[in-house]
Amino acid sequence: MISVGIDIGTSTTSMIVSRLNVKNTASGFTVPKIAIAGSEILYRGEIYQTPLKDSSHIDVDQVAGLIREEYRKAGILPEQVQTGAVIITGESSRKENSALVTDRMSSLAGEFVVAAAGPDLESVIAAKGAGIHQYSEEHACTAANLDIGGGTSNLAVFSRGELAGKGCWDIGGRLIRMESGRITYISESVHKILDRLGLELRTGDRAEEELLRSVTDVMASVLAQALGLEQAGPLYRELYTPGASRYEPERPITSISFSGGVAQYIYHPSEDWFRHGDIGPLLADSIGKSPLFSQIETVVPRETIRATVIGAGVHTTMVSGSTIFYTREDLFPLKNVPVFFPGREAAEDISRGDGRRLYEEMCWYLGETGADNLLVWCGQNQSPTYRQIQNMAAAMTWISHGLGEGHPVLILAGADFAKALGQAVRRRLPKREIICIDGVLASAGDYLDLGRPMEGGITIPVVVKTLIFG
Repeated sequence: MISVGIDIGTSTTSMIVSRLNVKNTASGFTVPKIAIAGSEILYRGEIYQTPLKDSSHIDVDQVAGLIREEYRKAGILPEQVQTGAVIITGESSRKENSALVTDRMSSLAGEFVVAAAGPDLESVIAAKGAGIHQYSEEHACTAANLDIGGGTSNLAVFSRGELAGKGCWDIGGRLIRMESGRITYISESVHKILDRLGLELRTGDRAEEELLRSVTDVMASVLAQALGLEQAGPLYRELYTPGASRYEPERPITSISFSGGVAQYIYHPSEDWFRHGDIGPLLADSIGKSPLFSQIETVVPRETIRATVIGAGVHTTMVSGSTIFYTREDLFPLKNVPVFFPGREAAEDISRGDGRRLYEEMCWYLGETGADNLLVWCGQNQSPTYRQIQNMAAAMTWISHGLGEGHPVLILAGADFAKALGQAVRRRLPKREIICIDGVLASAGDYLDLGRPMEGGITIPVVVKTLIFG
């Protein structure tokens, strides 16, 4: 599969093109198991300053122009792209027109490249782009990655290759900006730090190293608190990014890597503090000189400034199959389908073949969200018997009562029984289109994109994402 990753961040915008290799990893005597077996980066795009119309609006036309130019340089057409992600990160996801940007990017980026934003997603894909998940697995340790960009710092912790926690704070190198030695921008999160320090700083003031270092030292301290290296203080909570998961350290972190635009100055220090017209190099110096960070081993990541865009292009896609069921190939691709988890009582009713409570809950959900369809999770039993599958199928037929004409019944099975469940639902709903998939890890609040079937129709590419704006 050809995959594109596009990262529209607080400071920079970039794009990569990669090839994902898909293969059957099962033996010839078992059910096929399709998985992504490797990847190759075909093109690394330039790193551009993210164009803004003003402090509240991204310049959509300029961003679109940059992406068109990157496609031209890469020598590919949008219609050749099969998967990937457009990620709007940091403060960019809080711009007033961020949703408009994702709509524009979706139309530009190819049939299945998706638009996604949200601190949790960014934390994980940046860590994977940096390679810390693989490092934690190879070294059998608990390792973290801090992706420090222009507006936010994203933390992801992996224990022996498995995600153990994530979080995000409004700490970054572009939260104070200056020009010709004068302050031109101060973010709301910096004002919180200044209030705690009892200091004043206004736009138009001279950019004084001593005062700005006191701010970046506090930022470094909050990031150390995030890693459990210091007792958490009030700013630890006040600077938490809205919409991010609350991370609570459960085990000691033994290794850390840094990615993002600030990271290059952690690994390669510079005393030209204001070379980019911001506090990025100074923040890197505060982190590098902090005695708190000397408590754990620092490892050099595979990528620093490109970690997020590489994660978007290489690590956002999984495959569902080969125990899937669908009635027609032209139902795909599907974009931005919310995953719906029935409540506990509804789930118990489903296992008995009763879908009335499911119907009531999904009707409420559709009304509240304005969605026209949803993917219903059905994972009460990991190894269901024939009778249990028939009961679940009987309950799943109630989904059709809550949908308009022409909308397929969409089901996400919690284990490898999607084909059997889909066939059982089809027998009960012979005139309704049905898609039933499995092998996908999703949580409440997630959205899925389902690509066109591959490998002779036995598997589909899936992107799990979180859509958070504002």
